[in-house]
Amino acid sequence: MNRLWSRVGVRVTSVGLLVLGVVGGVYLGQDPGVQQQTAEAQLVVQADADEMQLLKQRHSEHAAARAWQRQAEDDAAAKAATEAKAAAAKARSVEKKAIAKKAAEKKAAEEKKEKASESSSGSGESKPFDGPIPDSCNEFSGNREIGCALMLKAGFEIDQFPCLNKLWNRESNWRTSASNSGSGAYGIPQALPGSKMGSEGSDWKTNPATQIKWGLGYIEGRYGSPCEAWQHSESTGWY
Repeated sequence: MNRLWSRVGVRVTSVGLLVLGVVGGVYLGQDPGVQQQTAEAQLVVQADADEMQLLKQRHSEHAAARAWQRQAEDDAAAKAATEAKAAAAKARSVEKKAIAKKAAEKKAAEEKKEKASESSSGSGESKPFDGPIPDSCNEFSGNREIGCALMLKAGFEIDQFPCLNKLWNRESNWRTSASNSGSGAYGIPQALPGSKMGSEGSDWKTNPATQIKWGLGYIEGRYGSPCEAWQHSESTGWY
């Protein structure tokens, strides 16, 4: 009996060990495949994580590049605006200087012309005036002296002569041959056309007395007095 149970025990033990071995073999045979699948899944997950990290990095780099480009464009626009403003200011300054220079040159030329006229008005181009010269006109000379005498003869007071003097200084500098090529005005009073002065004499082109008589008649008929004519000339630039 003891031997029989001993044999049965040995067999049972052997079968148990065999079953365990089979089961263990089956498990051990399947475990490498499972482990490989797990490792591959981990690699995929890691690759996805790496790719996501790379995408985030590239996105950050692109955002930084765009921000730098916008800043560069803003800086360039601000610089261009500053340069344009400076150029415009410089152009305005140059233009103002040119205008001021031109005005100064014009004023100097007018003053020079007036001084020359005052020193030699009517000389070499006017016929002598043989009428009487009042004592109040002795301070003047040339065509101005004739103009003063004829103005008093026409009935105006001596205080009107400063206005007449300034008016015809502006118009012709008291030159009998003064001619405006643009308008065609002629003579001391700048009659337009000059032939109008023919109503005072056929020598209207050369005789200052003829021109002055016509001019005084024009002033009296249109403005009333030399000073009224001068005020109109001051406000409009013509009379």
